[in-house]
Amino acid sequence: MRVAIAAFTDTGELLGKQIARGLSAAGHEIALQERVKGGLSEWTRRAFLLDAVVFVGACGIAVRAIAPYVRDKFSDPAVVSVDELGRFAVPLLSGHVGGANPLAREIAGLTGGTAVISTATDLHGRFAVDVWAAGHGLAVFERERAKAVSMSLLEGKKVGFLSDFPVSGRLPEGLTDQKAELGVHVTLDIRQNPFARTLHLIPKTVTLGVGCRKGVDAQVFERVVCAALEAQGIPLCAVERVASIRQKQEEGCILAFCEKYHLPFCCFDAKELQAVDGVFHRSAFVEQTVGVDNVCERAAAKFGTLLLPKQSRDGVTVAASCRAPELDF
Repeated sequence: MRVAIAAFTDTGELLGKQIARGLSAAGHEIALQERVKGGLSEWTRRAFLLDAVVFVGACGIAVRAIAPYVRDKFSDPAVVSVDELGRFAVPLLSGHVGGANPLAREIAGLTGGTAVISTATDLHGRFAVDVWAAGHGLAVFERERAKAVSMSLLEGKKVGFLSDFPVSGRLPEGLTDQKAELGVHVTLDIRQNPFARTLHLIPKTVTLGVGCRKGVDAQVFERVVCAALEAQGIPLCAVERVASIRQKQEEGCILAFCEKYHLPFCCFDAKELQAVDGVFHRSAFVEQTVGVDNVCERAAAKFGTLLLPKQSRDGVTVAASCRAPELDF
C-alpha cells in the first residue's frame, strides 16, 4: 500500500513516525507523511490519490477532513484514525475493499492498541464478497448487488456461487453451488445470468491484441475495440493490458485508449510475434508490410489462450486472450 500519515501534535508526530517505520518494515510505501498545521483539506486531497490515509489524532478531525472527497467504497482509499496514544485504531472508510480493516489491525499491532472493527460481516464471521473479490483481483460489476449478497448472508439466507474458472478450497458458510435466487458468478461474460439476481465478479485477465492503419482516429479505434468486447459480453474492466507490434508503439489512437483506461501497452518485434504458437488468421499483406502474418491474435496470445479471434473494422484489428485467474477460498 502507498500510505499517507498525518499528525497534528508533538505526541501524534512521534507516534506517526513509529507507525511509518513499522509499516515500511512490513512492505508498505510511506508516500506522504507530515505534521499538518494548516491546509488539511488540500493535504487530504493529495492523500486521497494514494491507497491509504492514516490520521493520528481525533476521529472528528479525520471525518471532517475526508468528507469532501468521499465517493464510494470501491474507489475510496482506506482511511484509519489512530488516537495519539495509539490505544485505538479505527477504520473509518473502505474497511473491506480498500483494506482499512486489516490496516487498522496492523497499526494496532504496532502501537499495542486495539483495532475497532465495526463491519457486520467481520463481526459475525460471514463471507465478505467484496473482500474476497479485491483479494483475487476481481472487479465487482454490479456494486449494489454486493450489498445484497452481504445482507443475505447476514440474514442466514443461502447465496449461490458459480465460477467459470477453477476455485480451490471449500465453499464458505452461506454459499451454495445449488440453485439460489441471488448468486455470485465469476466470469468474463456478463451476458450470462445463472441466478435471478446475479452478481458478476470479473477477473482482470484479458489481453487485447490490436493493430490499425496509421493515423486512425482515436474515437474510431475505441469504438471498434469496445464493440468487439461487447459482442462477447466482456466488460472493459476485464482488460489488463494492450499488446501490439513494435511499429505501433507510438500510434496515437492506441496510446490514447491506453491512457484513458489506464492500461499498460506492450509491444513486440515481428520475430517475437511470429514465434508465438497457435493457429492464427494469416495475411500475406500484413506479413509483407510488418514481417509477421498476424499482429493482433499473436500479440494477444503472448499472454494467454485466444478468447476472441481477429475482428477487423474501419482500419482497426482486435483480438483478445485470457489467462486463468488463481482463485481459492
